[in-house]
Parts: sequence; C-alpha cells; structure tokens
Amino acid sequence: MTIRVMLVDDQELLRTGFRMVLQSQADIEIAAEAGDGAQAIEVAAASQVDVILMDVRMPRLDGVQATRRICLEPDGTPRAGAPKVLILTTFDLDEYAFAALKAGASGFLLKDVPPTELVTAIRSVHAGDAVVAPTTTRRMIDRFAEVLPIPQPASGPPALTPLTEREREVFLLVAQGLSNSEIAAELVLSEATVKTHVGRILGKLGLRDRVQAVVLAYEAGLLRAGRA
Repeated sequence: MTIRVMLVDDQELLRTGFRMVLQSQADIEIAAEAGDGAQAIEVAAASQVDVILMDVRMPRLDGVQATRRICLEPDGTPRAGAPKVLILTTFDLDEYAFAALKAGASGFLLKDVPPTELVTAIRSVHAGDAVVAPTTTRRMIDRFAEVLPIPQPASGPPALTPLTEREREVFLLVAQGLSNSEIAAELVLSEATVKTHVGRILGKLGLRDRVQAVVLAYEAGLLRAGRA
C-alpha cells in the first residue's frame, strides 16, 4: 500500500530535502505540498493524503492552527478520515509541538531527524501508532503544564465514564508510558488482550492514539506535572 504524504513548510529547501528522502521509498508518494498553514488546509481538503509533515512556525497560519482545523471538528472531536499529522520542529520539547499534539497531531519530529527515522515515523503513524513515546510526552506535559487547564479531581473524572474498571486500569498504565507487553505483565494478561483493550479505550474516548491518552490523563487529574 502506498502512503500518500503531504509536505508543509514555508522553506522550499527543506521541502526539497524531505521530498528527495521520501521519493526514494517504494511505498511512499509525495501527493501534495504547501508553504503555510492556510494553504495546507486548502490543499488537504482537495487532495487524498494519508500523512502530513507539518512545520509549526509559518506565515499566515501556523502549523498548530492548521493541524486543529485538519484533524478536529469544530467541537473538538476527531475528524473522521482526517490525515495523520506529524509536527516538524527545530527544538525538542517545543511548546508549539506540544500544542499541536493537543490539536490532534499524532506526534512530532525534529527537522534534523535522520532519514531512516523519518521514514519509520511516517510508516508508524500511517499504521495508527504515535511516533512520540508516552514517556516523552509526559516530559512535554511537565515542561509546559502551564498551558493546560487546571486538572480536575482524580476521583471519577467524567471523561473516563465510558470505560470499564479493567479499561481504566489499562488506561492509567498507557498514560504512564507502559508498552503493551509491560501492561500485560503488570495485569497478568496476554498482549493480544491488552491491544484489544487499548483499541476499545481509544475508541470510547474518541482519542487518535496513545499520545492523546497521556494528555487526557493529565487534564483529568490522573497525572501530575513533575511526578515520575
């Protein structure tokens, strides 16, 4: 299956570099390009795109706003059939990248990412995974906690109401950065069962991936900035 990629960056030289790397892959096609966020929204709506590499700091409309409009409905729920967005940033733990994760992006990459990691990240996101490990996202939350709403009390957050008791247990372990195999060992379950639970949790809570689960856990008061 060919992965259709869209490049969004106001620097044509960077787009050219990414294009050269990605076009060498048999399973990746450059389907579209845009020079700013506003153009990205227009092009994404008129093109069939699977994954978008999105810069954050661009003229007219930045990558955060563009990501939100591409990935989310006006009420904040995930937009059905929306392409996955990978945020491109110059600095690790960039607050813009964190805001974009909240806006629906599936992860972030540094612009100087090695070509092999770039290709792997695109394939991972296309397969439905997040390219930012939950533990890394926790560090982002700890660093930029001031941009989040005040957490609610941890007892019975309304956002988790749809989950069963077992699903809440799995959700908390996902939010702490545990892999499926680690969760399986912790709860004495098979990895296949954990994978099923994670899929149901994401579906019930309207989350795109595990990154969004970490953000939700913080906002629900189940994680605290600075806590290991």
